[in-house]
Amino acid sequence: MMTFILWCLLLVVCWPMALLALVLYPIVWLLLLPFRILGIAVGGVLELLRGIIFLPARVLTGRRA
Repeated sequence: MMTFILWCLLLVVCWPMALLALVLYPIVWLLLLPFRILGIAVGGVLELLRGIIFLPARVLTGRRA
């Protein structure tokens, strides 16, 4: 909601820049999509390593996550 309000303010102040932002937003989103996917993959690998490292402690204490 805040983004929309800021865009409306930009539209009032400088409408060419607001229209340019409106056109460029999907392009920037598509360019950044691989980095988001990479971040999800790295997070999954780190969670897997965390699970492997803490597995002996979980087995010895008998506690469930």
